[in-house]
Amino acid sequence: MTSRESHYDIAIIGAGILGASIAYFLSSVTNSKIMLIEQEKGVALHTSSRNTGKVHAPFLYDPIKKKFFAKAASLGYDMWKEYCRLKSLPFVQDGVIEVATSEDSLGRLNKYMLWGEANGLINGKDFWLLDKNQVKEVEPNVTCLSAILCERDASVNFGAITQHLIEDSCAFGCEVLLGNRLKGIFQANNERNIRLLVTDGIEEYSVTTQFLINSAGGNAVDIAHSLGIANKYTDFHFRGEYWQAPPEYHDLTNRSIYSVPKFPEYPFLDPHWIVRIDGRREVGPNAVPVFGPYAYNWITNAKNFIPKLTESIRSPGIPRILFDKKFLTLLGHEVQSSLSKTVMINRVKEFLPMLNATSFQKKGTSGVRSSLISPDGKFVPDTMVIKNDYSISILNYNSPGATGALPIGAAIVFELLHSGIVIKNEIKEKQFEKKSIWDIQKVSDEMRLSDLG
Repeated sequence: MTSRESHYDIAIIGAGILGASIAYFLSSVTNSKIMLIEQEKGVALHTSSRNTGKVHAPFLYDPIKKKFFAKAASLGYDMWKEYCRLKSLPFVQDGVIEVATSEDSLGRLNKYMLWGEANGLINGKDFWLLDKNQVKEVEPNVTCLSAILCERDASVNFGAITQHLIEDSCAFGCEVLLGNRLKGIFQANNERNIRLLVTDGIEEYSVTTQFLINSAGGNAVDIAHSLGIANKYTDFHFRGEYWQAPPEYHDLTNRSIYSVPKFPEYPFLDPHWIVRIDGRREVGPNAVPVFGPYAYNWITNAKNFIPKLTESIRSPGIPRILFDKKFLTLLGHEVQSSLSKTVMINRVKEFLPMLNATSFQKKGTSGVRSSLISPDGKFVPDTMVIKNDYSISILNYNSPGATGALPIGAAIVFELLHSGIVIKNEIKEKQFEKKSIWDIQKVSDEMRLSDLG
């Protein structure tokens, strides 16, 4: 290990869209010495870019069981719209339709309408419940029994947005360390700081910090365990795969079409028809179990098998979930959709019958979702924010994670200000070129982090 030692007031792990949002707000209100550490040589290379690019409408989220996600999605729409306008980034309000293709799913649509109103959507202005004939009027090629049309849904490029947040954070005074992986966390000698062992792949060195923010996405649970928190929780990784539609299908719909999930208690989404910001149309995702957060291919997946198996043996939740017959049955269906293109496309043919599986020749970009498993073997429905004297960890940060990153980032930074971990710099806050475009206290009051964590 080299003798390169550096000290910071705050260290943030993970330069995805959440870490970038936290860095943005934190560096805009304080002169604290902040370091953002990212293992990759670029930012937002994983989930923050490997997603559908949707600013999701909040009617999909239970305002009680998923109140953190619901509130963040509700606030995120206007915040991303404003930020994209300021940075001249594309923000396309293209809307979404959620379809019910069976009698069993009709009740779910009615529940979504109630959730949407509870989460701030206005019935008749932002979203509507349509019968099958009304659906045909807006999307003639869609077949269903009923649907929700929501206009407050948009397409963006979250990877490009993250890059701009990082640039703003650097302009505000944050330091960004790319291509450096966290290897270990230790108590510093004076017991008031923690020491991070970091490697750039060639040499190792130490970074000490008074406070650590763990926003590492797929690695967040492992880092939390290193901090001695959430030890009885573990994560289960699912790779979502897509097929790109050929050009002759690009005019099939004007909007993305989502279908009501048949088993919402599990992290399995019935595949959707996705309209992306760059004009691509895709079918997906499924949810194929993998052994690591970056297992985009089977070679990487195989390398993660032994470490994940060892971790699973120590976790009380994994054995319990593997005895869940319904879960295992659904898991088998997801694997089948990965092995068979026809199985995947036929799911979407339920509401887009014009699709022909043989026309799909190119796979889309896959991404990995890391779901948190509780000690009793249940999937944790909401984000968990766990804070102790020297760290804060954001766990189970899944979809609509990108949609909610700005409001959650603001709420976390306000919590650090409120608890005295960082000190607001009044002069800096008044400098236009070094301030955020939002009042973090106002955003935090909306998020009510103390109630949601």
